[in-house]
Amino acid sequence: MMKIRTLSGQVYFYFSIVIVLSLASVGIVTYIQSSRALDQQVEQYLDQMIENAAYQTDIYLQTYELLSNSFSSNSDVRAFFEIGVEDVYEYYYYSDAIKSFASKSVQSIATLYKQLNAIYVVGQQGRAVVYDNQNFLALDMGLIPEKYAYLMRSLPDNNKIVLLDTSIRPEDKGTVITMARKVRGASYEGTKGIVAIEFKLQELAKIWDRVNIGKDGYFFIIDGNGNPIYHPSNVQSYDPVFKQVSEHLVDGENKAFTTEYQGQKRMFVARKSDYSNWRLVVSVPVDELRKPISTIRTVTIVVGLVTLAVALWIASRFGRSMLAPIRELKEGMRETEKGNWQHIHDLGRTDEIGGLIHSYNLMVTRLSEMIDKVYAAELQQQKDALQIQEAELERHRAEFQTLQLQINPHFLYNTLETINCYAIVQDSHEITEMVEAMAFMLRYSIQTNLEEITVANELNHVRNYLIILQHRIDREFEIEVIIPPSLLLEKMVRLTLQPVVENSFQHAFPNGIEPHHTISIDARKENGMFQVIVEDNGAGIPPDRLKELQEQLKLNRLAEEETQSGYFRRGGIGLMNVHRRIQMVFGEQYGLSIESVWGEGSRITLSMPDKPNKLSITK
Repeated sequence: MMKIRTLSGQVYFYFSIVIVLSLASVGIVTYIQSSRALDQQVEQYLDQMIENAAYQTDIYLQTYELLSNSFSSNSDVRAFFEIGVEDVYEYYYYSDAIKSFASKSVQSIATLYKQLNAIYVVGQQGRAVVYDNQNFLALDMGLIPEKYAYLMRSLPDNNKIVLLDTSIRPEDKGTVITMARKVRGASYEGTKGIVAIEFKLQELAKIWDRVNIGKDGYFFIIDGNGNPIYHPSNVQSYDPVFKQVSEHLVDGENKAFTTEYQGQKRMFVARKSDYSNWRLVVSVPVDELRKPISTIRTVTIVVGLVTLAVALWIASRFGRSMLAPIRELKEGMRETEKGNWQHIHDLGRTDEIGGLIHSYNLMVTRLSEMIDKVYAAELQQQKDALQIQEAELERHRAEFQTLQLQINPHFLYNTLETINCYAIVQDSHEITEMVEAMAFMLRYSIQTNLEEITVANELNHVRNYLIILQHRIDREFEIEVIIPPSLLLEKMVRLTLQPVVENSFQHAFPNGIEPHHTISIDARKENGMFQVIVEDNGAGIPPDRLKELQEQLKLNRLAEEETQSGYFRRGGIGLMNVHRRIQMVFGEQYGLSIESVWGEGSRITLSMPDKPNKLSITK
């Protein structure tokens, strides 16, 4: 622990420790014990509440079980399962009898009459009878075999009742529950059909909605497969909470657990109904359960802070009465730390504190004089460094302007001679086209601003170059541009693409341009770099010459011996010139690279930053 050097700090520190430790120990122990007791009480309360809801639910479902039993044992229903597929008379006879029995059974129980949705009997032979209690069912008989097959797969062979989240009407799915069972025929020889009762969830919802689980609590029911049977309106049927609860209840036991849901810590209490095999789950936010504990914690913290404030005020008064002279010296030294050379009045003191103040004033005087000298020397040093930087910048500007003016004179002379020949021999638009292209190239070349140049600008400069070149060689040659449109406005250095294209024309096809010769221009972004690639299928570069060129590129200098070789100097500004222009703008880690296979072609890549800084070299 860091040693406290001031008396006032020590007083504050030890007073704070005594109060904080006392309050923290009492508050923490009280909070933990109260929280445990409250969690147990809440869990017992939720357990009793959900147990009561499960009991009421089972009683409600048993009423429908009695109705299902009466249908399963009805002689007309069993006889209906034995009729033939083509027996029309017996079908209508038993159909009327079953519907009449259903009507009497339902109307005799008022609670069933309102909540019953439909009763349907489906035989194994494919015949069905549907009693629609809502009087608007239009049953598609073609769906009965499919429905029967689904129910047969879902129901056990022991004639046990099963509750399913399904409906004979697709629009009712999710709002009704189907109580179904397999039934034997009149001959009692195996399962002959199914009796199913659909009833609405509305009445059950009334039982569940009466469960008082707080403002942010909710109640839901899932079946044995984890599918939702009932859920509040603010929870969707596909919500992951049903999967989370199912994972906790995989062993089928009653459980209480706490987990994160929707960014909130919640307690879940689940109970399994032995009758319906449903899981009834109550979820309540832990923060809501622990509001009383939060109140105790808040009161403890407030009382502790007030007590701590009073104790510190007493310590402050005590410190002022003892440490006023030392505090004055401390404040003076603090101002000195800020650079305010402030002297302290000793008030004629002759004791140890007076001697300390005198030494302090002497120290301030000497330090002030020394710092003035240091500031003056530092200012002169910065001025000298600034002059050196300005001289270096001027040198770079001069070097750049020298590089920029290295336009191939042979190309200009040959172009002008070609224009002159056109003017003498014929009066055609070729002269105008070449002159305009030449003017654009010259105007583009003499500009020095770099950061506003885009790939589209450089491509336009290459296009003007091709216009002039095609007239000089007296044949058409098209360059394949495969740059994605999204990269056409990316920034690059002026006068870097055309020299590379010109280099390909001069050195890739030494025996002349043939129809199969191609030059392509592409661009891409990769590993934080923006790259422009010029590729040809010409003669390529011999391996020893390629190695020499790559080594010269690494030198990053415009030395005379480096710029005299064909791939660096002849035919225009030169590849080394392009390499250095990119490095002068973006840094030494960028520039030009060459790849080649002898006899197959070459690839020249211009590498620049993906997001270039606002940097330029101008006049």
